[in-house]
Amino acid sequence: MLQRSRIAALFVAMALVLHPAMHASTLTGGGPAAAAALAAPAPLAATDGQAVQTAVEPIEFPAFVESLRVEALARGISEGTIARALSNLEPSASVIARDQSQAEVILTVDQYVARRLTRPFVRTAQQMAARHRTLLNRVAATYGVPSRVVVSIWGLESNFGRFSGVRPTIQALATLAWEGRRGAFFRAELMDALEIVDRGYIGLEMLRGSWAGAMGQAQFMPSSYLKWAQDFDSDGDRDIWRSEPDVFASVANYLKEHGWAPATTWGREVRLPAGGIAALREKVGMRGEGCRAEREMTNRLPLGDWQALGVRTAAGGALPKVAVDASLIHSGQRGFLVYGNYESLLEYNCAHSYALAVALLSDRVGT
Repeated sequence: MLQRSRIAALFVAMALVLHPAMHASTLTGGGPAAAAALAAPAPLAATDGQAVQTAVEPIEFPAFVESLRVEALARGISEGTIARALSNLEPSASVIARDQSQAEVILTVDQYVARRLTRPFVRTAQQMAARHRTLLNRVAATYGVPSRVVVSIWGLESNFGRFSGVRPTIQALATLAWEGRRGAFFRAELMDALEIVDRGYIGLEMLRGSWAGAMGQAQFMPSSYLKWAQDFDSDGDRDIWRSEPDVFASVANYLKEHGWAPATTWGREVRLPAGGIAALREKVGMRGEGCRAEREMTNRLPLGDWQALGVRTAAGGALPKVAVDASLIHSGQRGFLVYGNYESLLEYNCAHSYALAVALLSDRVGT
């Protein structure tokens, strides 16, 4: 059985060889609700003026698994499901290594977008949108989310269905819960994963996903699956692993339930006035709440106010005269005014690299 000292040694070795150009979902864990927890640093405590990692009381893995069994029983999960899911469980060193190598953290926004939105990838997205047009139009009509956005998320999360995750979800979540840096989050997700199996939604052998427990082509965390996964093909299963109707509808339903407004787009690239982003941030002010990506956004202003501050379209023209509030974000040399729908994308994965990749890809996919 792997002990903490061996886990740490394996982590160092594996972290050195991980390549940042791997598939986005395998690097980040992907999926709704995962990013905010994954991107957050470990708790810090001050010691002699220095920030240090908060110590986590060690616990042997078998004792930890026993605590999971007790909690699952108290939640009402059957003994049979618990026995099948938790017996002979071992922690995964590779999962801990991946936890330290998130693409959205390692790469700049511009690097991430450039690496993901290659010409072949964009071309594939356009082809997939055309191939599934009839189905995607039905999904768009039902949920109010454009097909180009659904295809873009599908592409970035699963490489258009080629990747739905191969790691056993129970092992991945148990490892991350035991590791302790975000233990409460992953422990709760593990309980939801056990509930998915116990309710018969998916067999234990099929319950596979990313290293962070994000599952299927939609890369849903278990809690998101329970709340928002859809059975769009009406076969009695909410199958985000194999059913494209269920995958597309689940993605669209998630965005709808997190505020996507059919009448507007996500935002636009803009040209900043003299003085650049620093001057605008000082005048407008920054948000003080939310995940890191949200805190990096300015306060919202109507487009007319941004126009008055000298912000223009990327081509240098006037901003649209519509009643929409927007926040300004900045990536390298590029600025973007983003609307409420962009914030729905951040709910899927709260990193500007991810949300901008989806948004810009959707523009290139077109209608």
